[in-house]
Amino acid sequence: MRTKFFEYNVNWVLTFCLLVLSELLDVVISIFFPSITFLKYASIVILFGSLPFMMESSRRKDEELRQNKLKLKNIFDTLDVAIWSHDLKSDTLLITPGIEKLYGYSYTDFYNDLNLWKKVIYPEDLHVLSEREKKVAAGETVTSEYRIIRPDGEVRWIQDRGFPTLDSKGNFVDFNSVLFDITDRKETEGRYRSLVEMSPDIISVVSRFKIEYINEAGCKLVGASSPDELIGKSPFKFVPQDIIERFSNKSGNTGNRDQERIRLEFQVKRLDGETIDVEMATTPILYEGRFAVQVVGRDITERKKADKTIKTMAYFDTLTGLPNRNRFRQQLNKVLKQQGEKMLAVLFLDLDRFKIINDTKGHTIGDVILQKVSGKLETAVESEGFVSRQGGDEFIILLEDINREKASEIAGRILNEFSEALEVNNQEFFVTPSIGISIYPDDGTDEETLIKNADIAMYKAKERGKNTFQFYSSQLNGISIRKMELENGLRKALEHDQLQLFYQPQLSLTTGEIVGIEALLRWHHPEHGFISPSEFIPLAEETGLIVPIGKWVLKEACKQRKMWEIAGLRDFPIAVNVSVRQFEDDHLIEFISTLLDDVGLKVSQLELEITESIMQNLDNSTIILNHLKELGVLLSIDDFGTGYSSLSYLKHLPIDKIKIDKSFVDDILYHSNQGMMVKTIIDMGLNLNFTVIAEGIENEEQVSFLKNNACDIGQGYLFSKPLPADQLGQFLFRKDEKSGIPI
Repeated sequence: MRTKFFEYNVNWVLTFCLLVLSELLDVVISIFFPSITFLKYASIVILFGSLPFMMESSRRKDEELRQNKLKLKNIFDTLDVAIWSHDLKSDTLLITPGIEKLYGYSYTDFYNDLNLWKKVIYPEDLHVLSEREKKVAAGETVTSEYRIIRPDGEVRWIQDRGFPTLDSKGNFVDFNSVLFDITDRKETEGRYRSLVEMSPDIISVVSRFKIEYINEAGCKLVGASSPDELIGKSPFKFVPQDIIERFSNKSGNTGNRDQERIRLEFQVKRLDGETIDVEMATTPILYEGRFAVQVVGRDITERKKADKTIKTMAYFDTLTGLPNRNRFRQQLNKVLKQQGEKMLAVLFLDLDRFKIINDTKGHTIGDVILQKVSGKLETAVESEGFVSRQGGDEFIILLEDINREKASEIAGRILNEFSEALEVNNQEFFVTPSIGISIYPDDGTDEETLIKNADIAMYKAKERGKNTFQFYSSQLNGISIRKMELENGLRKALEHDQLQLFYQPQLSLTTGEIVGIEALLRWHHPEHGFISPSEFIPLAEETGLIVPIGKWVLKEACKQRKMWEIAGLRDFPIAVNVSVRQFEDDHLIEFISTLLDDVGLKVSQLELEITESIMQNLDNSTIILNHLKELGVLLSIDDFGTGYSSLSYLKHLPIDKIKIDKSFVDDILYHSNQGMMVKTIIDMGLNLNFTVIAEGIENEEQVSFLKNNACDIGQGYLFSKPLPADQLGQFLFRKDEKSGIPI
């Protein structure tokens, strides 16, 4: 074989320029104009038409010829392109120097070893050679893509386009090849393919009402085992026709993509017949030369369920299933806007003796009683009113288009429903309601006034001997006698040292280790004895006394925690409840910061418990919570699920912990859902990276359920009832001596 170094002969160079330009056009056209292949061939025809003129000019102008040669040399030296030409008749091999850039070897190495180009092919890609040899032998143009290993170990992708020439007898007489480095393109395609295939989101392409492409996540979504089950199929099998038409109507052109993108939520029917909720967005694209839509989506079934759960928790009482305070106020405001001159009545109910039963028999019995009470109220009112639970043992009923006589009749029916005892666990409990009634428009024209006046009338009914109803009258002086007594007594409670903190430990359900302590406020009235927090805390919030009382609680709790630290108890936080009214105090942050410095308590040893009612003034609450988090204070949501909350808000709040309300923990044993609400809250909390604490644990069965569902912290009577500081200190040290666990 005769070999020689490449010479820039004009005719030869121009011929191969056409080859290079053809390949470059192939690349450009395949990317930007895949369906307009005639552009390439038109360009080649133009070049060939100009060739005679160029050759004639080169013969006449030697200087111009020399300049053109220099330009062509520069082009070949700068492009990552190599040309390989083998004239089999003369057995002459020509190679351009560009092969050095592609392969990393001197192009003389290729003259010395004609098989070097094969030897450096990546072993896994050698299989392309057999197919290539078959096509070349048949005189077919062949394009191969394979990897090579350069001398420095780097792996590069090569596109090799070969042009065999056969004579009239079918003999193989000439072979030309153009080689490109396509590493960047292949790696980009590889990264894109990996992102698409590994994406947890559904990615597919739909054209002419057929699925052209779908990734693995999309297959799993509809229950297919592989894309082959779906490619070429109609999406109508899974997606409602109106949804596809809405998507398709936007895919007619790709001119203004920002305006063409749409996003919808709808239901998809899987291959197994199951229906799931999805969120999908589409944008028009060109796919293999055709207009199509690219679809990106995800399964939002669980999110929908969670949203529904949260909405239910926001507007319905989880214990009784009745509408809650938020839902009632929403309904009342809606009715007031449409009421006109018609009368309506608001009935405020409080259960007589319920607090005694709840405190002596426990919350479990109390909750069952509340459920039975709810059923009796719905039976008495029937379809004539809107029954809701406000919280605790309070209920409110809305009666529309009614007069005083009809309101009295329904109130009488309610009292009659409670004339017989309620049976719970083979025990009889007599619970009666006291009912206060306000009438629109006589007793108020807005929601707040009507509810307040019905509440005042209810206290008057209690004063009259309970188990009765009372219409509101301005002569009631705006507040009940007991309410006034409690308010006056509460104002003096701080001055006369009637307030006291009790403490209840929080334990790791796995190790038994003390991980926190909650401070609980108690009021010992000089005449009435211990007043239930459920009675005096709302009164403190209503009168604004909760602010000075709250500061006292924070100060006493921090001082006690410091005393325990000095005594040698380990570094666990002390939790203090903070009300919404305290959040309205502009000096709350400053007070807490100064208090911690004065007491010498580490910031991480203080935990503030807030209720979901902060959502009512979310903007202000978020600012304060962020400041507290910057300070280093731990934050938790108390009684989670009993108020209003939204995932969209919770995930943006700097919350560390959520506490499952006792009513949900009791459901583990006494509700038909067998703790599903507790499991839902735990899962939701953990997914949002919150620590989850269960309150009101009373037996080992609840502990077992909570541990099995990944809730590791709990508090309740099973471990310890709330105790004064000195008694709790003894409990902690006894536990340390008995178990050996560091506390």
